[in-house]
Amino acid sequence: MDNNIVIQLHDVRKAFNIGTPFETEVLHGINLTLHRGDFCAVMGPSGSGKSTLLNIVGLLDRPTAGTLLISSEETTTLDDKELTRLRGHTIGFVFQYHHLITAFTALENVMIPMLGAAGFPNRQMRERAEQLIESVGLTPWKDNLAGNMSGGQQQRVAIARALAMSPAVLLADEPTGNLDTKSADAVFALLRKVNQEHGTTILFVTHNPSLAELCDKTIQVIDGLLTE
Repeated sequence: MDNNIVIQLHDVRKAFNIGTPFETEVLHGINLTLHRGDFCAVMGPSGSGKSTLLNIVGLLDRPTAGTLLISSEETTTLDDKELTRLRGHTIGFVFQYHHLITAFTALENVMIPMLGAAGFPNRQMRERAEQLIESVGLTPWKDNLAGNMSGGQQQRVAIARALAMSPAVLLADEPTGNLDTKSADAVFALLRKVNQEHGTTILFVTHNPSLAELCDKTIQVIDGLLTE
């Protein structure tokens, strides 16, 4: 087993409404291998299966058939508790909408994944959150309520939160989709910085061909099939 392989899908299929007249297969045998430090764009029209693919890689959904390895661990045989453990320690998520708790400060939002893992706050947790806030350039705003921050600032907080557990994989689903061009470019630059400085493998779903061209590789999902 190549220890540099972080994500590996082999003949992954996903169907919905199985066993009913409405059964539909959305993914038709996906094969994909990503190594440590890969920065891969995922493109394709709406309804092509991009989000389904991301949900499966993010262990939020299970494939109907095929195998999925995350950091060399076969996931399709894990129970829900084991999937939650692996997801919490290995995968970070950044979505199109930041999903911050608006009544919490930026710092408190970044602490949430660590609090969920440890069960109680401590000094090390706060120090880690402060380092992450600094890394995304938001130290002056760390005590601001998330609801009082700009869209670009909120998305940077979301990235800091996604990095709280030092994940091997960062899944970004249209993270720049709701941002103006300047903020979108800043968020992409931040993701690239994370990728280069920490070796984090990033799967970046986007409809923006200009941003996709800046990634190391691009895959297209068309009608549930993958092409590079």
